[in-house]
Amino acid sequence: MMNTTATFVFVLFFVGVTILGFIAAHWRRGDLAQLDEWGLGGRRFGTIVTWFLLGGDLYTAYTFVAVPALVFGAGATGFFALPYTILIYPFAFVVFPKLWSIAKRHGYVTAADFVHARYNSRMLALAVALTGIVATMPYIALQLVGIEVVIGALGFSTQGFLGDLPLIIAFAILAAYTYTSGLRAPAMIAVVKDVLIYITIIAAMIVIPAQLGGFGHIFSTVPPEKLLLKAPDAASLNGYSAYATLAVGSALALFLYPHSVTAILSSNSGNTIRRNMALLPAYSLVLGLLALLGYMALASGVKDMPEYASYFKAYGANFAVPALFLHYFPSWFVGVAFAAIGIGALVPAAIMSIAAANLYTRNVHREFVNKSMTPEQETNVAKLVSLIVKVGAVVFILALPLTYAIQLQLLGGIWIIQTLPALVLGLYTRVLDHRGLLIGWAVGIGVGTWMAVSLQLKGSIYPLHLFGYVVPGYAAVWALIVNLVVAIVVSLLVRVLGLKRSEDRTRPEDYLDIVEG
Repeated sequence: MMNTTATFVFVLFFVGVTILGFIAAHWRRGDLAQLDEWGLGGRRFGTIVTWFLLGGDLYTAYTFVAVPALVFGAGATGFFALPYTILIYPFAFVVFPKLWSIAKRHGYVTAADFVHARYNSRMLALAVALTGIVATMPYIALQLVGIEVVIGALGFSTQGFLGDLPLIIAFAILAAYTYTSGLRAPAMIAVVKDVLIYITIIAAMIVIPAQLGGFGHIFSTVPPEKLLLKAPDAASLNGYSAYATLAVGSALALFLYPHSVTAILSSNSGNTIRRNMALLPAYSLVLGLLALLGYMALASGVKDMPEYASYFKAYGANFAVPALFLHYFPSWFVGVAFAAIGIGALVPAAIMSIAAANLYTRNVHREFVNKSMTPEQETNVAKLVSLIVKVGAVVFILALPLTYAIQLQLLGGIWIIQTLPALVLGLYTRVLDHRGLLIGWAVGIGVGTWMAVSLQLKGSIYPLHLFGYVVPGYAAVWALIVNLVVAIVVSLLVRVLGLKRSEDRTRPEDYLDIVEG
């Protein structure tokens, strides 16, 4: 049965951000026929806008639905998302102002633009670009899963064509304002989204524990095996190595995603990026509070309530958070909370589709299809591809068997982390040869994908058997280690054989740490 009040409030917010999305085309007006303006907002976003944009980019439906769902279903392991979002900021503080500076100086729009120039290798740049595009698909799909769960929770059927219709409408609206306004649309909408998220989480942290008898009662109700990681024993590291590698692997992968790079390159200075890396941990606090919703859902027993049985059957653990809001809040506030989740899915989905479109246009189409594209043609291709990418994401939702929605993000992480040697190490050294990096990338992608497939795409924790000991860990980390070993060995062989190195089209002075803005 449709929740009329909640649906009205949800639609009201949705219409509001849609209008904002189209208005954004006139905000900080620039020539949207230029890829720099459409796809990077003219590189003019200051500290506050960048903070909201990166927050909207990194804290998504993944935060609101997938993390609490993992805590609800798997327990303490789900908290790996907290240390990883803390680990990433010092790393990004050091690395990405350097990338911004080089990209600004040379007019690079994507990470693959930099890799192409650094190693003068079209194929290595193509590998980085295609990896970014493919890894972005499951991440966009994760956002659409969030929207789908919310639409179902409002009382709409999600079965058959009529069930898919609300999702298709949301997708079409997102596609329309992304096409029209480019990166300005999600930047403007991110402000609304973040305000809604903060209001929702503050209310949830006050109201739900009060209804459940306080945090002491919540933790005493949660099964002990879900409160702690499984301790190592004589034969296996059990949950410890899995938790640690999930945190480290996810941290290293986070800012390699095209949407993260796009948000960074849209900043107006390197210091804007540094200030944001100091400010963004505020979102980690919110993430920790949101993860606790998983324990609250366990303590409340919403899964066993008859009115939610059909929803949990349809969406599994992903319905844990919507069930909490439906049970403990009045309908009007349910509409606000669901709008926060829905808009929290649309903002990153928009940035992701723009980022993937930038990669295709610059590093695939212009390099291999039409070298003589005008700037306007380049932007038109990017707009079209941004639509196609969203369709690809829908395919991921329909095709993959998901125990938890978070598997979508972890799958993308296995692939995108393989670009780390070429991009991040490339900002500091040319010791590794482009052939070594390309072969290492191919082997890393192959090994990581094989591990994910061997787990039937239902998980990403692959158990390594070493010297009679079992070490379970995030497949992305194992694959990255293989990637680096292969890249180093092949680079050494290239040097021993005396093969000619490719020309570096960047300049040594590009890498000096100059403080901008």
